[in-house]
Amino acid sequence: MYDDILLPTDGSKGTTETVEHAAAIARDNDATVHALYVVDSRRYRAADADTKDEIVRSLEVEGERAVEDLEIALEDEGLAVETQLRDGIPHREIVDYVEEAGIDLVVMGTHGRTGRDRVQNLGSVTDRVVEDVHAPVLVVDIGD
Repeated sequence: MYDDILLPTDGSKGTTETVEHAAAIARDNDATVHALYVVDSRRYRAADADTKDEIVRSLEVEGERAVEDLEIALEDEGLAVETQLRDGIPHREIVDYVEEAGIDLVVMGTHGRTGRDRVQNLGSVTDRVVEDVHAPVLVVDIGD
């Protein structure tokens, strides 16, 4: 049923729970897991020219570490893994990747923020993906 599963990550500790769900589904379906990290361009766009490159490189290193950690964990479970680092607005890049890679299922976490906390965090990437993507999305509550 699922041949390609997308596992977007922001590198947070809550990803562990999401990985467990994606790994279980991938094992049951002999699927490939795609680990994706998006360098959020909103985090460096307004930076001074003097610091912009340093910020971008720092975010790229963070992303490389995040997808490498996922790759190791998933390969240790005997799963096929593809990794990708992209630059842009996270929800848009996730939706684009789903279409480009022919993803059958997206597995991603949510912190379950509401009210003011949600507004301060520019809304939920997960909510935006659920609204815009043309594939099933399994949302895992990872709390804070």
